[in-house]
Amino acid sequence: MKIKLLALLFFLSPIISNSLFAQGYKIKTIVIDPGHGGKKPGASGSFSTEKDIALKVSLKLGAKLKQELPDVKIIYTRTKDVDVDLYRRAEIANDANADIFISIHCNSMPPGNKHIKGAETLVAGSHRLKEQDAAIRENADIKLEKNYKSKYDGYDPANPSTFILLSLLKNTFRDKSIKFAKLIQNSYISRDNRLSRGVKEQGVLVLQRCGMPAVLTEVGFISNKEEEKYINSENGQNEIAASILAAIKTYKKNIEIE
Repeated sequence: MKIKLLALLFFLSPIISNSLFAQGYKIKTIVIDPGHGGKKPGASGSFSTEKDIALKVSLKLGAKLKQELPDVKIIYTRTKDVDVDLYRRAEIANDANADIFISIHCNSMPPGNKHIKGAETLVAGSHRLKEQDAAIRENADIKLEKNYKSKYDGYDPANPSTFILLSLLKNTFRDKSIKFAKLIQNSYISRDNRLSRGVKEQGVLVLQRCGMPAVLTEVGFISNKEEEKYINSENGQNEIAASILAAIKTYKKNIEIE
């Protein structure tokens, strides 16, 4: 019986996966997470801190999203200089049933490597995906078919379908996260002629607890004097926010099947 169930689930897995982003699916809620804050300043440059840059870029991104995508709900994990625990940042996104989670940060290098610059975007490392289980159990059902909850509620550990479904959902979110991250990096390059350090998979706590596509984008190196000036400037912050917005719009267009 279990073998038959496993075979059936493997056969149906593409169908279930597609139902996550099926016809009629719309991106309705985006969570923007300005990194650090309060007594946790993050990285420091010659005249600025990561927490301040992250907040300014995040607020600019949110303002642009509200203007160009007025039907999408925008939620911030913070809107002022306060500390928010990492688990709480992910919790805010999960509680809101967010469709995308974007965390804004700056990079830094120690002395001897301060010439390094460029933007990179991170997704949760595949070796840490098991930590998404709780978030997915709480959040993923709304993105599936109407009768999903009655079918899978409880994720019975005695049922082999539990592990297949969790694996399927985690891989779906991972794939979508990587695609979104690549769009952000491509946008930095094509729009702003930025140096790209690519997309990387890392064990980032805030990402691995999110039950939706989630990325952390490092908008530049605060340890590089030239780049620190850029990511602190009004023009630089507007360019960064506009590039992320362009990536969101492309991702949204690609994923929403009319």
